[in-house]
Amino acid sequence: MNGERPGEFPFTRGIYSDMYRGRTWTMRQYAGFGTAEESNRRYRYLLSQGITGLSVAFDLPTQMGMDSDHSLAAGEVGRAGVAICSLDDMERLLDGIRLDQITTSMTINSTASILLALYVSVAQRQGANLRKLSGTVQNDILKEYMARGTYIYPPRPAMRIITDMFAWAGAELPEWNTISISGYHIREAGSTATQEVAFTLANAIAYIQAAIDAGLTVDAFAPRLSFFFNAHNNFLEEIAKYRAARRLYAHIMRERFGAKNPKSAMLRFHAQTAGSTLTAQQPDVNVVRVALQAMAAVLGGTQSLHTNGRDEALSLPTEEAARLALRTQQIIANETGVTSVADPFGGSLYIENLTDEIERGAREYIDRIDAMGGTLAAIEAGFVQSEIQNAAYAFQQAVEHGEQIVVGVNKFRQAEEHPLATFKMDPAIEAAQVARLREVRASRSQSPVNDALASLERAARASDNLMPRILAACQAMATVGEISDRLRAVFGEYREA
Repeated sequence: MNGERPGEFPFTRGIYSDMYRGRTWTMRQYAGFGTAEESNRRYRYLLSQGITGLSVAFDLPTQMGMDSDHSLAAGEVGRAGVAICSLDDMERLLDGIRLDQITTSMTINSTASILLALYVSVAQRQGANLRKLSGTVQNDILKEYMARGTYIYPPRPAMRIITDMFAWAGAELPEWNTISISGYHIREAGSTATQEVAFTLANAIAYIQAAIDAGLTVDAFAPRLSFFFNAHNNFLEEIAKYRAARRLYAHIMRERFGAKNPKSAMLRFHAQTAGSTLTAQQPDVNVVRVALQAMAAVLGGTQSLHTNGRDEALSLPTEEAARLALRTQQIIANETGVTSVADPFGGSLYIENLTDEIERGAREYIDRIDAMGGTLAAIEAGFVQSEIQNAAYAFQQAVEHGEQIVVGVNKFRQAEEHPLATFKMDPAIEAAQVARLREVRASRSQSPVNDALASLERAARASDNLMPRILAACQAMATVGEISDRLRAVFGEYREA
């Protein structure tokens, strides 16, 4: 460590000198299901139990730019998150929650610009000062092509939408994180820890270069970049992973991009415990997995954290499971003493060597991607996808051959298991959401909608910033699907080769 202190470049030991002594991490519990009203009730419950930031999950139709009555949305409305079609839905989702008094994370990518515009519209109706709105949109489209699949447009126009948001939010929402560059889903798809760091930072390089190419200066937007990492099972490796990512990013920002503002070189990240490690067998054991993963994220210096429910291998979490997951964070923060020191494992011979090893391996991957022409070229060639798939296959082979033990799955099985009470979705929710959407369309004035959508399409065909047009369309009561369709008409849809 060469005498490096927390809060000093290259931030291996943490981005703040006092870390959690000054303030603990933000406790976010990712939630969203069914209709806006259903999710609002869950948010109010979690707020009453002590969460310090909202984290919104959207259903697949919303993520894919489809309204709830789209033919392909049937059976998916409200299932993997909340259904949001219009400003009416967003107002119901956030009813009674002052947006200038809480920080909100929205896990949304292809339609991030639209959902942020809807959020801003609600804040304006509340009379909030937009310059004080605080939160994050994930807005990381490159990892969708790599690992997850909820993309709409081809990569290059999708990058334009992202850089338009960087520019617009820099002027209008200075406290908002305009992207959360995500290694979480890369790891969930089967990558190693080193690959998670490498491909996440390679994506960051692509976004930063795209913003610079669009005319932005690095220190104008880089302080608002944030990251999202997985908290996986290998306890010590995970701690080293976060340290390596911080150090490598700091050097990339200073040496590659010439960043001068120290905040531009600080890797700020959210962590979530690993959904892929949860087992349907003996689900109570997941409580232990989640606690250890959460502790690794804290010891690694996370800025915010979500802990999974024990039942999430079976269903959406019940209120009881969500509460227990939150209590796990609260115990770590208040009962373990780990918040009293920054980088508790700093100086450990094993941790320092492992940090160096992960950083070295990630650098080698980034060099290979650079040699291919950058991340977009590597995605288009299928290189990143192939590397992740190979790592996932190797892990699965290790499980099947007993070389990698998964408690309750390939060892320490239990003959009889008591069924766990799981969350049940009301099948009437989809019909209610579709009925409300059609009511919104029938009650709005159509002329302003048509004008706003036409203006958006003209901007998309030119080079104007899209965000003011998207915001105007949302305020005119255009729907997520209608706005997305206008952009599809210009940009087309991506089809994986």
